[in-house]
Amino acid sequence: MSDVSVGSQIFDLVFHPSHATVYTGLLSGKVKAFAYNQNGRTKEVFSVKVSQKSCRGIAINEDGARLYTVGKGKGLNTIDTSTGKLVESRAKAHETAINRVKSVTSWLLSTGDDEGVVKLWDPRQKESVRKYTHHFDYITDFLWLDDKKHLVTTSGDGTLSVIDVRAKTSEPLAQSEDQEDELLSIVPIKSATKVVVGTQLGILSVFNRSSGWGDCVDRIPGHPHSVDALCVLPASLPNVDHTSTILTGSSDGFVRAVSIFPTKLQGVVADHGEWPVERIAVGEGLDQLTLNDSEEEAVQKPSNNSKEETVSRIQVDDPDQGDSDSESEQSAEARHYWVGSAGHDELLKLTNLGHFFNGQAREDGVDERLDDEDTQGLLPSISLDDEAAENAAEPDRSLNDLDTGSKPKESDTDSEAELEPTKSRKRKKKDKDPLSLKRKKGKNEVEVEGAFFAEL
Repeated sequence: MSDVSVGSQIFDLVFHPSHATVYTGLLSGKVKAFAYNQNGRTKEVFSVKVSQKSCRGIAINEDGARLYTVGKGKGLNTIDTSTGKLVESRAKAHETAINRVKSVTSWLLSTGDDEGVVKLWDPRQKESVRKYTHHFDYITDFLWLDDKKHLVTTSGDGTLSVIDVRAKTSEPLAQSEDQEDELLSIVPIKSATKVVVGTQLGILSVFNRSSGWGDCVDRIPGHPHSVDALCVLPASLPNVDHTSTILTGSSDGFVRAVSIFPTKLQGVVADHGEWPVERIAVGEGLDQLTLNDSEEEAVQKPSNNSKEETVSRIQVDDPDQGDSDSESEQSAEARHYWVGSAGHDELLKLTNLGHFFNGQAREDGVDERLDDEDTQGLLPSISLDDEAAENAAEPDRSLNDLDTGSKPKESDTDSEAELEPTKSRKRKKKDKDPLSLKRKKGKNEVEVEGAFFAEL
């Protein structure tokens, strides 16, 4: 594991699709890029100030040539990743602060703001091509379903919606019922036939596309705090079923690996201590950073050069070299997969994902750093058979001590000296279970067996 100090709270991060480089959007309004090698050593590539206010969202296009950033300043900015320069800025792209941005295709971007407005953009045009106003609270995440050309959005208003980008209308194709909980993150599973949504109360809600988008079909409890971030695994990652295993980031400070159907906790991938986890991303860059002996000591303290610093030279290894199955397997084994996670601690954590799934970072499904009390909020190792689905019951009382976490807020002032993150309380005991006070039952709900925790 490698901890990279960035000097400000990270709101979002994204990896380059082919190079071993990670980009971070910061509370200070800067975008910082770091190249890394197979050992997790990093070097700052560039730092550019895109706004006087916070940079909340960041996305990268398919070939990695352009970065798109949004934030409290209401603008949509474009950065050239090869030079680290700001090449285009769309001021006042929204009327309110923009919370999320996603590069959907080479010809389409999506943005969502604090009032629930979603806009679609053609990067070649200055103005947006379509605007949607069916949500009334902030947009939390986007999911692109390429087979149907559908864009799925989640919102703090408790609903998700499906937008057909080919339709010439400002109304969504579908919108779910109110889930009576904030929907914070979304990822596909089972070859995109189902989607998993993270919520404020720590429930993982599962939607089945074949059953429609009106309501979730399964609800998986277990996280003791809100699930603010979800991330899928690369298809090329060996020794793991990428179609049913996801990474979850919770406000209790843990990044977990969780299998869905059957539901099983694989273990804790990263630990941010008492700081909530806001974003997770996985990088599988083939072109590794080359560090010579004279640079080994310097990489621990990245240089603060000007924002126009040229991108470091990367050693290129041809990913298409060799066509046999054995060569492909060797390439997958040699590739280094890193998961980047960010919380309120001003640190970018890089964790070797290959080592974790090969058993070097976990034992019996639970990270060795956890004590018995910590395991009370983890997902149980259970199967979702028909009988369990029909006889769904309330979660076991061993999960009563929950806390719901909260969405981070920026200060109204723009001074970096005043923009200091606030610590989040971790596992504060409560007399009543918040899930019993406010919850919406799905068609199938998983029963948590208390015996699971006794075995840990």
